[in-house]
Amino acid sequence: MTTTIIITFCVLLLIAYVFDLTSSKTKIPAVILLLLLGWAARQLAQGFNIQLPDFSPILPVLGTIGLILIVLEGSLELELNKSKFKLIRQSFFGALIPMMALALLLAFAFSYFGHFNFKDSLTNAIPFCVISSAIAIPSVRNLSSHSKEFVIYESSFSDILGVLIFNFLALNETIDAVSFGHFALQLLLIIIVSFVATIALSFLLHKIEHHIKFVPIILLVVLIYAVSKIYHLPGLIFILLFGLFIGNLDELKQFKWIEKFKPDELNVEVHKFRELVVEAAFLIRALFFLLFGYLIETAEVLNTSTIVWAVAIVFSIFLFRAIQLKLSKLPEQPLLFVAPRGLITILLFLSIEATQTISLVNKALIIQVIILSAFIMMIGLMANKPQQ
Repeated sequence: MTTTIIITFCVLLLIAYVFDLTSSKTKIPAVILLLLLGWAARQLAQGFNIQLPDFSPILPVLGTIGLILIVLEGSLELELNKSKFKLIRQSFFGALIPMMALALLLAFAFSYFGHFNFKDSLTNAIPFCVISSAIAIPSVRNLSSHSKEFVIYESSFSDILGVLIFNFLALNETIDAVSFGHFALQLLLIIIVSFVATIALSFLLHKIEHHIKFVPIILLVVLIYAVSKIYHLPGLIFILLFGLFIGNLDELKQFKWIEKFKPDELNVEVHKFRELVVEAAFLIRALFFLLFGYLIETAEVLNTSTIVWAVAIVFSIFLFRAIQLKLSKLPEQPLLFVAPRGLITILLFLSIEATQTISLVNKALIIQVIILSAFIMMIGLMANKPQQ
C-alpha cells in the first residue's frame, strides 16, 4: 500500500509539472487541470476498490504552508523603488476597495435572503472576496511586466487584507472602538516583529556557512508565521516584508547599516534561496489542489441549489473588478479576467467556526465559485494577445 501511494503521488506530481510547463502555451490555468486530475484519481481509486487514507486533515496544513511560500515567492520577485509607488498604491486600493464592496453586498444578500445574522454573513462572505495569489501569479507569466507586477502586488495584498479582515470579524464578538484599538495594536506588534525577524533572518542567511542553510530559513519563516497566528497577529505582513527586504537589497544600499550585510554577497544567496522557494511553492501548491480535487464530490460540483448563488457571486466579482480597473485607469484587458478564487478561499472557509457558519455557504458553493472564476480567467487569457 505504501509503495502504491508513493508511485501514485510521484506520477500525479510529474503530470502536474507537465501542466505547469504547458500552461503558458495552452492558457489553461493549471489549477483546473490539477482539480480534474485529483478528481479523476479518486474515481479510478473507487473503480478499482483501492482503499486510500483520509487526506482531509492534511489539506489545511498544506494550504497554510502553500500560502506562506506563494506570498514569499511573489514578494521576492517584486522591485521596490520610487517608480513602483504608484503601482503599489493602485494594487493596494485595487485589492481593498472591491473586497470591501463585494463583502458588504454578499453579506447583505446572505442576511436578507437567508435571514442570517449580518456579522456571520459578512464573515462567510470574505472568503469569496479574496483573489487567489496561488492561481493568479503563475497564470500571468506571459503578460507585460507592468500587468504581471500589478497582479503579484494585488493578489498578495488581497491575501493579506482578506486574512486580516476575516480574523478581525471572526475573533471579535462585537465590533466597537475597543476591537479596533486591539486590531491597531496587533498591526503595530507584527510590524515590530517583522522588522526584528527580517534583520535576524537576513543575518543568518549571510552568516550560515553550513551546506544546509536555506531549509532552516524557510522553517523559521513558517515557525514565525505559525506563532504569530497563535497570538492572532497578521503573519502574512511579516512574509511580505521579509521577501521585499531581502529581494531589494540593491535599492536599500543608501542606508549605511545595510552594508553590514554585504549586499553584493548576500544577493547571490538570495538568488539561490528564491529558486528553492519557487520549487517548494510549486510542490506544495500542486499537492494542495490535487488533494482538494481528490476530495471533491461530483454531486458538489453539479449542485443545482447553489449554482445560482455561484453565478451571481462570480458576476459580482467581475463587475466590481471592471469598476475598480476603470476608476484606477488601468487596462481592462486582460486584467479584468485575472480575479480567480482558490487556495485562500478554501482556507478561510475551513477556518469558519461552527457557530458562525451559515447554510447558504457550503463546500459546493465554494467549489463552484473557484471553478467558474478560474474558467473565466482561462477564457480571458486565451483571448488576450501575447504581450512583451
